[in-house]
Amino acid sequence: MPTDCDAGMYPVLWIQRGARPGHRAVRSAPSRSAPQRTPMLGTSEVSIRVRVMPEVLAEALASAIVFGELAPGGRIIEEEIAARYDVSRSPVRDALRRLEADGLVVREDHRGARVTPISRRDLDEVYQCRIELEGLAAQQAAKNWAEPADQVFADKLAAMRNAFKASDIRAYFIANVEFTDAVHRASGNATLQRLLKSIGKQALRYRYLAYQSAPKLMGMSVEGNREIVDLVRGRKGAQARRITEQLIERSWRTIRDVIPDE
Repeated sequence: MPTDCDAGMYPVLWIQRGARPGHRAVRSAPSRSAPQRTPMLGTSEVSIRVRVMPEVLAEALASAIVFGELAPGGRIIEEEIAARYDVSRSPVRDALRRLEADGLVVREDHRGARVTPISRRDLDEVYQCRIELEGLAAQQAAKNWAEPADQVFADKLAAMRNAFKASDIRAYFIANVEFTDAVHRASGNATLQRLLKSIGKQALRYRYLAYQSAPKLMGMSVEGNREIVDLVRGRKGAQARRITEQLIERSWRTIRDVIPDE
């Protein structure tokens, strides 16, 4: 799921993709004339010219979890995270509480925190909810279709096609997530968007795993999402819902095949 922050007097925090726990990932701050960069979906590399905010750190750690930089089931040691991102332990604890609420981290008394394991049971629980909610979002987007969404959909479809042609799984995943977010917004249903957001970060890990495990899904997804856009534009809600659910179910089956039984 990006954070905009007000500029301030604190040094820039550089969170480098792939930095190892225990290794400092901070570089010298650029000059104040340098453009400010903020966290973006799908990356654990962030720079901000503000006090280190727990929500920013949480977004960076969430991206590290989604992309497997923090492995499923792996321990999260507060001291190592603090050293990696050059922060105190207070924002680390706050960030971990946020990730626990998102279902990405589990914390146990006297044992600390660890990345939530990936399992078929968890996958099934998430996707049983997601398939219904995403289908409903597509249906509602068709019902409430408005022209301003047209260019957004076109841009996201183009980004997915370009990433697919380049065989860039990470870029494709990011473009696909942005596309589904656009569908959610087009639904015009605030309650539905909150429900989707509540399972969104749990689902992201599995969505990325699907494309990693079966890159051919990218091609199917491009065509499927293009069809969904055509149906939404045509206000054909029932058909848009059906195609959406079919795409998600195909992804669901693919992921199940690569996750061992518990």
